[in-house]
Amino acid sequence: MSSVNLEYVLRLESLLSRIYPREHIADLLKKILHLAEKWNYGKHRTTSWVDGTQIYLITYGDNIRHGEQPPLATLNHFANTHLREIISDIHILPMYPYSSDDGFSVIDYRRIDEHLGGWSDIHHLSANFNLMFDCVINHISRSSEWMKGYLHDDPYYKDYFIASNPELDYSRVVRPRASPLLTPFIKADGTELYLWTTFSEDQVDINFKNPQVLLESIDVLLQYAASGGQSIRLDAIGYVWKEVGTRCIHMPQAHNIIKVWRTILDEVIPGTRLITETNVPHHENISYFGEGDEAHMVYQFPLPPLTLYAFLRQDTTTLTQWAQSLNAEARYPDTTYFNFLASHDGIGLRPTETFLTDDERKYMAQETLRKEGRVSYKDNGDGTHSPYELNINYLSALTEPEDDVDLKARKFLAAQALLLSFIGVPAIYIHSLLGSENDLDGMHQSGINRRINRKKLELGTLEAELEKKDSLRSRVFYGLEELIKHRRAHPAFSPQSGQRVFDLGKSLFAMERYDPKSEDRITCVFNISDHSQVLKLAVEGKDLIGGEVFNGQMRLQPWQVVWIKHKLKAPERLGRLRRWRMKLFKRTKR
Repeated sequence: MSSVNLEYVLRLESLLSRIYPREHIADLLKKILHLAEKWNYGKHRTTSWVDGTQIYLITYGDNIRHGEQPPLATLNHFANTHLREIISDIHILPMYPYSSDDGFSVIDYRRIDEHLGGWSDIHHLSANFNLMFDCVINHISRSSEWMKGYLHDDPYYKDYFIASNPELDYSRVVRPRASPLLTPFIKADGTELYLWTTFSEDQVDINFKNPQVLLESIDVLLQYAASGGQSIRLDAIGYVWKEVGTRCIHMPQAHNIIKVWRTILDEVIPGTRLITETNVPHHENISYFGEGDEAHMVYQFPLPPLTLYAFLRQDTTTLTQWAQSLNAEARYPDTTYFNFLASHDGIGLRPTETFLTDDERKYMAQETLRKEGRVSYKDNGDGTHSPYELNINYLSALTEPEDDVDLKARKFLAAQALLLSFIGVPAIYIHSLLGSENDLDGMHQSGINRRINRKKLELGTLEAELEKKDSLRSRVFYGLEELIKHRRAHPAFSPQSGQRVFDLGKSLFAMERYDPKSEDRITCVFNISDHSQVLKLAVEGKDLIGGEVFNGQMRLQPWQVVWIKHKLKAPERLGRLRRWRMKLFKRTKR
């Protein structure tokens, strides 16, 4: 390596010293610099920060299948045929060999699951789309080489996992599951020991107190970034550091580890975006912005349950109050929210703890069960359990089984329009984009609650359904396509643009997005009720969605959405004309 940024090295040294004893730091720095050289230090392209054209698609590598074709190749075909004008980034959920949890119990971080395809398929997909990879680094499969080496006392894997005494008090540990925290394992010499398994007995927690584990994680992250992973999702990252006697979540060391990764990626492969997945109450979640030096984006976890609650109750009060609070939150340059409504997981309820009451969460759980979904529970540490996650397809959760296709599409597209309006970057789950409903057969046959929203689709059947104009899939897909095209064409929807939320009563949700550079201003209003509502605003403009001119008042039909692009007033038009003339004058002078 010809030269190294001294400021970069000093920052790394400072961060590492907050995690490990001083005697480890010099060796760690040396090995980190070698890893940077291994992955072509400074050779990868620098990209600009996100703008309003960024739309993420969340999908498994095999959500769409076609005969014997590798599923990643099928995904590439579908994306290039149908998604080029609406999707910029594709988030491929764990695509590595795995033993359980639909990919989240990874056997080998560095290989592509042969049932999906290979790295060549990833490279082909990256030709026309930015890619987002999953880094499931809190835990690894018990079938991994790491675990096999550890259980056979291979010196290389010494202290790769967390052995602990089951007699100690773990009552303070925050758990996302009701399964046992410690799992017994038998070593090759017959010795029994108990290892931390926060998520399941097949997902063994990795021990970041061992500096070698940090180096492994850095190598994996650099491989992902160098192989096309412009965005990297840090799965369940809040649990990455454990201390007996603490909550074992959001520990200072966890934050500093992410800052180490951010510092390295910013220097070695600039433009890489780190997205933290922490399904926790809002104030805890946004702590992962750090001081603008940690996550580039954080998952906006309150948005899915609060939107669902508003639609179920036909009452926007809580959603409006929460959204207004975002206006006062300090954000840093090159940071924003990763917004979503549905994903491969269920709808998390922990993020609502400061917004909804226990009775309101109980109501959502009851509605989920009524619509044939399931509810997953968490261990509270005191012998009790409480709802943790609603396992249901988002379209099925929002609608009634007896609703006709038109009504289902209108309700669902209203929710998706709300997602697309919020400040941040929107991410749309594959089954939301395609208008899927509950996969009850998949859930019942597998016995896995989350399979209700993870159906595998056959390419030919899917494309045939999209061609039927009156099908739910077609109505949702092409309705979303139209919304996305409007969004991508207007700077007001950029993550850097302003957002102001209004209170127009419980039936309406309203916000204004404004880009000061272009003076593009759009007021977004949603009728979240089954009754028509009169909208009155001191605004003149035109609805981008319906094309109707707005002169201060209109009647919104049930579940109708309007995006009113403001008409520039005379002083604003004059100001824009003057700026244009000034630019022209400067160019002429040159």
